[in-house]
Amino acid sequence: MKLSLCMIVKNEAATLPKCLNSVRKVVDEMVVLDTGSIDRTPNIAQQLGAKVYHFKWCNDFSAARNAALKYVTGDWILVLDADETLTPTIVPQLREAIARDEYLLINLVRQEVGAEQSPYSLVSRLFRNHPDIRFDRPYHALVDDSVSAILTKEPHWQVGYLPGVALLHTGYQKSAIAQNNKYAKAATAMSGFLATHPDDPYVCSKLGALYVETGKISQGMELLRRGITVAEENYDILYELHYHLGIAYSRLQKSPQAISHYQAAIKLPIYPMLKLGAYNNLGNLLKAAGDFNGAKTAYATTLKIDPTFVVGHYNLAMIFKALGLFTDAIAYYQNAIGLNPNYAEAYQNLGVVLLKVGNHQDSLTAFRKAIAIHERYNPEEAKRLRQGLREMELM
Repeated sequence: MKLSLCMIVKNEAATLPKCLNSVRKVVDEMVVLDTGSIDRTPNIAQQLGAKVYHFKWCNDFSAARNAALKYVTGDWILVLDADETLTPTIVPQLREAIARDEYLLINLVRQEVGAEQSPYSLVSRLFRNHPDIRFDRPYHALVDDSVSAILTKEPHWQVGYLPGVALLHTGYQKSAIAQNNKYAKAATAMSGFLATHPDDPYVCSKLGALYVETGKISQGMELLRRGITVAEENYDILYELHYHLGIAYSRLQKSPQAISHYQAAIKLPIYPMLKLGAYNNLGNLLKAAGDFNGAKTAYATTLKIDPTFVVGHYNLAMIFKALGLFTDAIAYYQNAIGLNPNYAEAYQNLGVVLLKVGNHQDSLTAFRKAIAIHERYNPEEAKRLRQGLREMELM
């Protein structure tokens, strides 16, 4: 089975090499459609072995992605953005999946590196080179609608997914969002689409979430509620709608309603890794309400789903600390630090607990490590922590 990479790019010189290097030995061809770069993006793509084509940008991601598909010659197509990389561990599963006859599309788990909310998402980025598969929507372009139409006409096909993280995505980090003016571009494109598709649950979800994120909470909630009424049994979209309503109610400091939406999200029959954000946010609300046992259950569930979920270890340590279970707290802070050696808050709270159990030497070591990390990323906190230690005569 011949596998083709298919991308659209514009001014991606900083991220494109890492992206292409992650797939160049996995795919049989790399097709890159440039939509008007003024940097070295096309040259970099060519140097790394890609076939480069050009397209005049028209403020429509689907139009560009569909234009790129025309140049692909493989039996299967892998779609990536320049701020994504393929994980090496997923390659054997990927090769095995595309060798099977029954699949039309294979969903991939994407890790949102550094994102403040959902740590994982499921993306429809690996599909057969079928003549009727095409992208829809001007922003957050997807092939899902065309795949659904094909399945109706050709019911022998199946849609699958690869367990485990297939893609790493850095585009939802705060710096990347600000640098690329992503919110403004997204709002403009999706608002135009919503005007002619007012009951599209996917756009209600994405635009509603964006409004909540940018402070237009009432507008966002209106769209999210509308999405719930029309989503029917599209469970992945229903999860997103409930999840973002949970965030919206949290921002309004209406915890009972937020908890209710997170619980509704968790009950939906979707891939468990996608629920991590809801479990974690639910734990935070229960902890704030003083329900430490409920919070502990929520945080422990995140670690059952993903034992490498760093924040889950940290949050569980905070619960054990609050319950006075210091040995357990120390163990989970150390777990968090083992997974993220630059976790200043984990070192800082580890220092507090070690001090409580009378281990002054290790406590001071942990505090010093926290200060050193804070010096790099948060100098004011480093100064505050150092002053606090001096007042306690620990430094």
